[in-house]
Amino acid sequence: MKLTVVIPVFNTEKTLRSCVGSILGQNYPDMEIILIDDESPDACPSICDDLAEADTRIRVIHQSHGGLGCARNSGVALAKGDYITFVDSDDTLAPQSLARLMEMIDAHPEYDLLEFPIAERIGHPRKQRVVQFPQQEYDDMKAYWLKGKAYRHAYACNKIYKRKLFDGIKYPEDRNFEDVAVLPLLLQRCRKVATTPVGLYNYYYNGEGITARATPQDLEALLQAHNRILPLWHDSEYYAHVVNIVLDVYDLSGRVPQLVSLPYHDSLKLKLKQSIGLKNLCRLHKIFHRIH
Repeated sequence: MKLTVVIPVFNTEKTLRSCVGSILGQNYPDMEIILIDDESPDACPSICDDLAEADTRIRVIHQSHGGLGCARNSGVALAKGDYITFVDSDDTLAPQSLARLMEMIDAHPEYDLLEFPIAERIGHPRKQRVVQFPQQEYDDMKAYWLKGKAYRHAYACNKIYKRKLFDGIKYPEDRNFEDVAVLPLLLQRCRKVATTPVGLYNYYYNGEGITARATPQDLEALLQAHNRILPLWHDSEYYAHVVNIVLDVYDLSGRVPQLVSLPYHDSLKLKLKQSIGLKNLCRLHKIFHRIH
């Protein structure tokens, strides 16, 4: 088995069939699909069973609710493929994506991870965009994270991984934005990563989803993940990106979370942080937003 597609399923009865249909229609035969029903309270469990009955490439696992990270871990543990990719059950893959991507992997078995374009927040009135990538290889994972700005699109989806990368690595099961916590761990096992303009992952905006309903605790978990990475891989642009997360936490909670201290002052925001401190920067940012 060459490829396993892991699809965590929870509360997506309206989109599940179109999601799975987009995978079955890929014209790539050497794959399996694992549907992880995370104790979904809607019609998803029966839809999963119907889909598996109709196509032998589909396996279904019904498990007690453990969250997205737990569902992904279950899929990885059961995967038979040499490679793994993740698709959320309210998203789709553009036609022919997998066949073309796996053809590239067959030609380059040295790739440990292959990242492909993603259409972000389809349906959002203002934030919809397509993240494109050049055809590029990285032997230096720090360069991929910083110069390739992987931290801006550290999704579990829109990537194909060698399954062995996950040996001993699991997604956190007690928090959201678990992708950012795991991708750097996987990268530290990679010898070669590539990006490509081939293929497209369609990520649909969900007003009830994790990103739209992020709590201060969710954002603090995201910040903690970045704080673990910053001592290893950092530049001024990445640091400014993480400072923005701090400001978001403060806006939502009124609390100034901890941030790894680094001596960057390339932008006005970082200069202010250096001169007036993080707490005062948070206060100033909130006042400015109230005025505007």
